[in-house]
Amino acid sequence: MASGSLSYSRSSNSSWTPKQNKLFEKALAIFDKDTPDRWHNVANAVGGKTAEEVKRHYDILVQDLINIESGHFPIPNYKATGSNHGKFVDEQR
Repeated sequence: MASGSLSYSRSSNSSWTPKQNKLFEKALAIFDKDTPDRWHNVANAVGGKTAEEVKRHYDILVQDLINIESGHFPIPNYKATGSNHGKFVDEQR
């Protein structure tokens, strides 16, 4: 199945566990854009997700990267906590 023929809704909200995200990342490294049935293979590797859900997750990831790299999201100014006594904040300035 070609990735362009998948139908999915951006309004659907499926949650991803940290383990599923890690499996997703590993599967993307194995099944590149030229792999036949890529999204079905990725979904099988992740488990508990459909091809449409993993394709949507990928599209959102790509859009987030584009937004970050184009400067649409400011770099957060993390506050120092407890034991580092402000060293992290000072190093960022």
